[in-house]
Amino acid sequence: MITPLVHPRVAEALAGGRPVVALESTVYSHLGLPPGRNAEALERCLDAIESQGVTPAVTALLDGVPRVGLDGDGYAAILACEEKMAERDLPVAVAARWAAGATTVSGSLALAHAAGIGVFATGGIGGVHRNSAETGDVSSDLEALARYPVATVCAGAKAFLDLPQTLERLETLGVPVVGYGCDELPAFWSVTSGLELPFRVDSPAGAAAVAGAMGRTAVLFVVPPPAAAAVANAVIDTAISEALTRAEAAGISGGEVTPYVLDAIDEATGGRSVDANVELVVNNARCAAAIARATSEAPG
Repeated sequence: MITPLVHPRVAEALAGGRPVVALESTVYSHLGLPPGRNAEALERCLDAIESQGVTPAVTALLDGVPRVGLDGDGYAAILACEEKMAERDLPVAVAARWAAGATTVSGSLALAHAAGIGVFATGGIGGVHRNSAETGDVSSDLEALARYPVATVCAGAKAFLDLPQTLERLETLGVPVVGYGCDELPAFWSVTSGLELPFRVDSPAGAAAVAGAMGRTAVLFVVPPPAAAAVANAVIDTAISEALTRAEAAGISGGEVTPYVLDAIDEATGGRSVDANVELVVNNARCAAAIARATSEAPG
């Protein structure tokens, strides 16, 4: 089992029973958002968490060491990072002493759980790919959610995935999917997907109560992107269709699909998808901080 190096600020908060929110780092790298926008997203996410009296803990690998919580030099390394790291990559990255590795959802969940952090915020989770019947391509994020009991806040799965099959797989894995102020699964860049959710909460206290009763798996809280920044489903659907066609023609597969498709969708929407991505990441961080704070204040 890999034990991460926990930043002293994060360790002090955890030891004192104060709220902490773990964050993935891929979204803040070149693989998640374009240069400049990634720095904006990171700064705003940190502020959204710290302004509520909560400690942010970005997960990453630096100089061959898995870390939970970064400082200025660590943030700079992640902003320039071009290597992403899922949970499966951790042993290899440590052994090979990678200079920097940005964690995906699965890597972040593993490190957050090892550090004793109970709330995690990301943009969107991975899931079942649309051609999974032929390729078997299913994100390791789903198994990680089934393995680590960490309350996870996201804007649903990325909309170029097979959303109905992703929900079905989460149900099979026993991971409860809870709408945070919504009755439908958000479609990442868009507010709705047409897929109804079985559970809903409408406040940090309500979410904290669910998180406090968490069993052997994560609880996945899904939050719609802010309406003012969301992109209409029809616009995104067209962009996704074109992007996936181009990816297939270019022979893009596996872990390379997500960054390729994100870039193609950004181009097709004239940057509106990136605007939505930044806003939803910040909103998720804000909601996760509120949930973490409510959890820390809950009796017992």
